[in-house]
Parts: sequence; structure tokens; C-alpha cells
Amino acid sequence: MRRIAVVGAGQAGLQLALGLVAAGYEVTLVAERTAEQVRGGRVLSTQAMFGPALRIEAEAGLDLWADAAPAVSSIRMVVAAAPAVRALEITAMLDEPAQSVDQRLKLARWLELLAEHGGRVEYRRLGRAGLRELAARHDLTVVAAGRGELAGIFERDPARSPFDRPQRVLSCLYAHGVGSPDPATEPRARMHALPGLGELYLQPALTLSGPCSILLWEALPGGPLDRFGDRPGTGAQLARIRELLGEYLPWEAELWTQAEPTDAGAGLFGAVTPTVRRPVARLGGADDVHVLGIGDAVVLNDPITGQGANSAAWAADACLKAITAHGDAPFTPAWMAATAERFWQQHARHTVEFTAAMLTVPEHLRGVFGAAARYEAVARRLANTYPEPSDYANWLATPELTAAYLASVAGHGGP
Repeated sequence: MRRIAVVGAGQAGLQLALGLVAAGYEVTLVAERTAEQVRGGRVLSTQAMFGPALRIEAEAGLDLWADAAPAVSSIRMVVAAAPAVRALEITAMLDEPAQSVDQRLKLARWLELLAEHGGRVEYRRLGRAGLRELAARHDLTVVAAGRGELAGIFERDPARSPFDRPQRVLSCLYAHGVGSPDPATEPRARMHALPGLGELYLQPALTLSGPCSILLWEALPGGPLDRFGDRPGTGAQLARIRELLGEYLPWEAELWTQAEPTDAGAGLFGAVTPTVRRPVARLGGADDVHVLGIGDAVVLNDPITGQGANSAAWAADACLKAITAHGDAPFTPAWMAATAERFWQQHARHTVEFTAAMLTVPEHLRGVFGAAARYEAVARRLANTYPEPSDYANWLATPELTAAYLASVAGHGGP
């Protein structure tokens, strides 16, 4: 039986480890926190999971909350050209419903499930030396930890990394009691773009205490929405959220009068530098050990396009299929590089390019938002590029592609 180690207990690491155990491999997962610690900690992300990623989970038997999490079928987008002014409004339908499950709930249960199914879980923090020792006694070691010392073992790829600093400062809060502008349309995600200032995202989700709403501010660094640098407690965070909503999006402020944080760990803050790293790291030693990186360890996106958890699910699925297809052959550095490059070409590069475009909003993309307000077909295609980012290359990657698509829609008269 081939022995595989997985480092990191996030979406990618746990999904891969569970898939490998189901396929008959001897699996060791290294996690920093126990299931109880994960459940009792702070929220980890916003994790809007779109249809294709949800299907990957369902096929693996990991969709344990499909009947409990709100199923989001539509998105309401508003462009506020000035504070308190709705300049453009778009309603778009998703081809498949999206869902969001608090990762404290999901990852804690998956950790328990791995142990129940025969996987070995080691709870400890690894440095480079510990990783080398782990890799030396396994046929393959996959690193799915995107933060801390281990993330640094993978060298930044400057040719594929579009930014060298954070493009947004993030503030996230899980809340109960948030109202709806149109209850008949619920559950629905809402997005607000404030040009030159940032964005606001609101989505229904399932947390430890039941259904909730997740709010995410994406503020331009140093701008007027960047008001959470001191990482306030949830009460103070909520008060500032209400102030910002009242000033910039008063129609949303009205919906937050009865809101309360879901729990003491409901707030999250940070800033992400979108980065692509080389996916194979050489650790050296007598055996010249190499490890393979997946997920956030090698492709880290700003959450503006919701690609993080989805891309992790795609990456884990691709890695699992590559491992099982490899049979008894050795997992050489060349195999690792080829596996990673295949995933880059098929999926990851599209998430990076799509996310970069949404962060910078080039002129032709601004035209797409205007067309989406007029044509249902454009709105729907824009909304469904989030679940299938590879479609970005077909119609959004260049001004010429976008112009040709918009002309074809106009030529057919919409809708």
C-alpha cells in the first residue's frame, strides 16, 4: 500500500486526504488544530461554493450539509457611482445553486471523518526540517498549507504573480438577524461595487448556530472603507459596519438594524497579496526530498471572485485523479511538475486572470457591467463565470473578445 502524507487541514488538504483513504492509500494528515479547536475558533473564510465544486464534494460523499445550507440561485449586483447613489443594478441567475458552509463546521467534521475512515491524523506544527523528515518516509507528500513557514518553501513565480502587494483590505462578519430587501427572492447573494473605494459582498450561509449572513468588505488600502485595521471585537466591528452602510449604502443599512454577530469568533480581518508560487519544493537531505504544493500553498487569490475554496476543491480533485492514475510508478519531481502544470493550464490560470481583472476593472470590463444591466444573457454569463472561471478566456480576457460577444448579444436583440 502506497503511503502518502498531506500537510494542511483546509478544503484542499482534507478533501484530498479523504479521497486517498477512500481509494485505498495509507494516509497521514498533519493538522495544526483538532476538530474541537477548529469549531471553537474564529471564522476562517467566506467560502461561497459554486455548483461545479459542490458536485466534486457530492461525488466524494462529502456534501454533508447539502440539505441544511441555503441554496443561492441568484445574485443582485449594484454599482454605486457615488455614496448612497445606485447607478446600476443587475440581477443574474446562476446555472446551479451555490452554498456556503462555515469552514469551522465543515473542516472539523471532515477531520473526524478522516479518522473514522482509517486515516492517521497528527496534530502538530511543521517547519522545514519536520516536513523533510515526514516526506522522507512517505512515497509522496502534498503540502496544502497556504500560510506560515511552510507556504514560504514554495518560491514565488514572478511571471505568473500579477501583484506584489495586497489590492484590498478585508473585513468579514457572520451575523444573524440581517434583513432582506426582497424576501421572495431569498436566498440571494448581493454584491455592491463602489468604484475607487472597494466592494461589499453579502451571502447567505450556514454556521455553527444555523443559517446566517456573511458580510465581506473589500476596501482599497488606505481608503475610506479601510476602517478595521485595529481588528476590533465583533461588537465594535458591527458598529463600524453600520456606520459605513449608513454613509455609503443606506439601503443596506436598513437591513442591519436587528443584526447580531453569530458568536464571539464571527469576525475575520486580513489582506491578501495574490500570489502564484512554483509548485514543487526541493527540501534536500540525503534522499534529495521534494514535495508537491496544491491549493493556497501555490495559488493564492484575493476573495473578490470567490475562487479560494472552489479552486481548492478543484485542485484536490485533480491531484487525487493524478495520483490514482499514476499507479505504482514513482512520484518524481518531474511528475509533480507535470501534474501541477496541467492543473494550471486547465483551471488555476483562469482564476488568477479573472481575479486580477475584477480587482483592476479594465475599461472593457466596465462595459460588461453596463451591458449586463441591459441584457439578461450578459448578466447570466457574467454570474456563471464565477463558477466556471475558464470561460473568462472565451469572452473577458481581451477587449476584442468582449466587444465581439457584446455585439453578438446586441445583434440578437437580447434579452
